Amino acid sequence: MSDDSPKTTHFGDKVVPEHEKKGMVHGVFSSVASRYDLMNDLMSGGIHRLWKDAMMDWLAPRPGQRLLDVAGGTGDIAFRFLRRAPDATAVVCDMTEDMLVEGRKRAEAEHLADRLEWVVGDAMALPFEANSFDVVTNSFGTRNVTRIEDALAEAYRVLRPGGRLMVLEFSQLPNPAMQWAYDRYSYNVIPVMGQVVTRDRDSYQYLVDSIRKFPDQERFAEMIRNAGFDQVKYRNMTMGVVALHSGWKL
Repeated sequence: MSDDSPKTTHFGDKVVPEHEKKGMVHGVFSSVASRYDLMNDLMSGGIHRLWKDAMMDWLAPRPGQRLLDVAGGTGDIAFRFLRRAPDATAVVCDMTEDMLVEGRKRAEAEHLADRLEWVVGDAMALPFEANSFDVVTNSFGTRNVTRIEDALAEAYRVLRPGGRLMVLEFSQLPNPAMQWAYDRYSYNVIPVMGQVVTRDRDSYQYLVDSIRKFPDQERFAEMIRNAGFDQVKYRNMTMGVVALHSGWKL
């Protein structure tokens, strides 16, 4: 007997039909777009900037490369990449147009306009041809996709042979006591901060919950390998609050 019940996934701590999650995530980021960058600074005490700089250090952008930053939002990663790689180009792809609009307003966007493109698109069905990019990145967006496996498969598809995937995402602390303390901060402070700064507590409650549902470092590394990537490695930062994963299409 076949099971015709709809597939489900997590939206934070809620279980929802798969087909509903994309719209719900879109609603979250449309709501917070205008203050997204400010909240990143407040929530992390500015440390997210160091994490992103460390991502560029490991990535080591080279002149002439073409970057696709998936779930690239307001352009943080693309701007960093282009500043380090003369003659490189970048495409920022995000499913929430409001986030891209905020990115275009930033001063860096004007200075880099001739090397930068903004595209509305879904990480699970990227609107690009196969073998189109030298580098694919995703910074704090992977946990928001409905099916992580599909997003990784798409990243592999659009990368050229010899291309590299790099994912920066919240992860799990290896020390239970430290994880407990971090959870207390996340659940008790961040939603309140979201209410004060963006008048949207629910969106930041979702973002906190989504971190806890994301695979830990080893499991996510295995998912990247299963998508076809080689030489998969990861580095913990800030004791595992975030992890940086790297893989190659060889």
